[in-house]
Amino acid sequence: MAKKLLLIINPVSGMRLGALYSPKVISILSGAGYDVFTMMTAKRGDAKNWAAEYGKDFDLIVACGGDGTFNEVVAGNLCGANRPLGYIPCGSTNDFAASIGLSGDIPTAAQNIAKGSEHTFDAGSFGERPFTYVASFGAFTRTSYTTSQSFKNIVGHLAYIVEGGLDLKNLRPEYVSIKANGDIYEGNYIFGAISNSTSVGGVLTIPPEQVNMNDGLFEVMLIKHPENAAQLSKIVQAIASRQYSGCDMIEFFSCEKLSVLKNPAGGWSLDGEFEQGSEDVLIKNLSSAIKLIF
Repeated sequence: MAKKLLLIINPVSGMRLGALYSPKVISILSGAGYDVFTMMTAKRGDAKNWAAEYGKDFDLIVACGGDGTFNEVVAGNLCGANRPLGYIPCGSTNDFAASIGLSGDIPTAAQNIAKGSEHTFDAGSFGERPFTYVASFGAFTRTSYTTSQSFKNIVGHLAYIVEGGLDLKNLRPEYVSIKANGDIYEGNYIFGAISNSTSVGGVLTIPPEQVNMNDGLFEVMLIKHPENAAQLSKIVQAIASRQYSGCDMIEFFSCEKLSVLKNPAGGWSLDGEFEQGSEDVLIKNLSSAIKLIF
């Protein structure tokens, strides 16, 4: 009996290549012995709802889109039957895919799923909402979900930098208190990221040797508010050199879970998608929660 595969495609991700390549992708996956059932998203939440509702009826769920699409499929899958997943990245940044070395060529990514094996990766929970690789606040965070899809399609990673630069003119730090590993980190921060990835928004990168995406731990980066040009220079130099641990303007550590207190008016970004601010939120690592075929 043929195995059943649910293919969820976001037709507007990236340069709209998911829809363009869908016949080729279906042909590759069908040739590997799968009965392929395809669904095209029309609005936010479709991928999550379909993965949760229909995932139990399939042997494999494949997301074809960007990190936001994959985020939804992971979230829905974790709320449902938690089936093995495939990911064909065709968004504008694809941070998660880049971190684990997935091919950016759509037919090749489909072929790798067709003949691949299972790998496990950590996920995260922001309160009750699952996320795939990063929860962030502050600089560039609002940009990730307010920059138009058409602008992202044209300039890719540069969209975050250009639009983020406009936001920085009126940048305001947030007072945040974080409890992790028995320690408290608090103060005015311009950016914070709780991540399981070597790349955040295509703007910040963490050396691969410092990131194990299946160790049950997050990497946490908190950038303090610079009060003068010298402090700003330290931050820029640390980001450029990726030497975060040696900079006194940046808190950088690993942890399994953390409690965050901050102004609920300040929103969050989960894998580039908006999340309403919360005064007190518990963020936990979900060890080996993602079963990915490639």
